[in-house]
Amino acid sequence: MLRRLPIESTQPVQLLAAVRLGLSVGSLVLTVALGFPYEGKLALVLAVAAVPWALAMFILSARDPEAALHPLVAVGDLLVLVIVELVVPDTLGAVRVTALFFIAVHAHFQGERRGLAIAAGGVAALVLVTALRGDTPVMGDVLAFYESAFAVVSLAAAVIVGRLRTAESASRLRARDLTRRTIEAEREVRRRVAESLHDGPVQELIGLDMLLAAARQAAERGETARVETLMAEARELLSRNVRSLRDEIVDLGPYAFHELTFDVAVQNCVPVWERRYGLELRLQIERMELPPEVAGDLFSITQEAVVNAGRHAHARAVTIDLRSYGGFLELRVMDDGEGFGAVDPLGPAEPGHLGLASIRERAELLDGELVIQSSERGTKVLVRASLAGGRRHIDGRVSRPAPLRERSP
Repeated sequence: MLRRLPIESTQPVQLLAAVRLGLSVGSLVLTVALGFPYEGKLALVLAVAAVPWALAMFILSARDPEAALHPLVAVGDLLVLVIVELVVPDTLGAVRVTALFFIAVHAHFQGERRGLAIAAGGVAALVLVTALRGDTPVMGDVLAFYESAFAVVSLAAAVIVGRLRTAESASRLRARDLTRRTIEAEREVRRRVAESLHDGPVQELIGLDMLLAAARQAAERGETARVETLMAEARELLSRNVRSLRDEIVDLGPYAFHELTFDVAVQNCVPVWERRYGLELRLQIERMELPPEVAGDLFSITQEAVVNAGRHAHARAVTIDLRSYGGFLELRVMDDGEGFGAVDPLGPAEPGHLGLASIRERAELLDGELVIQSSERGTKVLVRASLAGGRRHIDGRVSRPAPLRERSP
């Protein structure tokens, strides 16, 4: 599908319009200063075609930048160059350099597919004009070599620049989608917590108040057995509410890492995860002093991996492994679930749920490296980052983790 990629700012479009106008006017001024070379034909075509076109595009980009991004604008730029070469064949070299500039710029604006189509059309038109005229400055094998080089470089520039633009736009759109889904998830969590508190603890606390009132009345009447029964019910009700509130706190994420270490926080959540997802949790966590922000991000990654294993992969066992070596830490969360099949969880066709995007974002916040390996035997999430959190600066240089590779446990 030849769809133009979105652009965040219109300033590059207006800059291109200014550059286009500057090149056209500057070329016209230069031909006048040089005494109207090529019998004045170049000055004529610049004045009649190039400058009016550039001026029109400059006005259009100021009034409607989106319209100035239409593919027909790129066609117009290349058509002007075709006319210049058709009228003045000796401008072949200058026309080819300018065409390469416009092909690369429009590939950036249009993306890989449209950019390649524009480049192919422009190359074909210019090469065809040269072949039809037959009176160019160079001929024979030299011309064939120049034209071949121009075609290859133009198409390569369109592909590379367009692909870079596509990757940049995909990353921007993924970040925007993540932000939107995060806001929606936060709204959903707020709604769910409000409903849970209203339907659960609030109602049961009302029941607890009634039990305590009945126990007090029974105590005033001297009904000891009745008091003991009511107090036992009250204790059970209180324990159930404490457990429910703890579950809600776990779902809301880590907010106590100034007081809790990573291993203590995970151990506190193990009973909840095992009960909720029917998992067997195995912990191999090395005790280490971590900044609260690092511990919080590691916990969030661990939580998302466990939730994915229990909720989506239907795993039976999950191993959480945290260790340090060489100034870096490595977190592994491994499960025996169903995996992602043939889909690359970190590729362009990654599953659309928020958990994987959250893991990716947390790893980037740690300035760490993330690898997710998945097969029918389970999934392994690996994160490696600096113990200090973020990049480590040594002697004015930035020390990054070595590439992740398999190591024996």
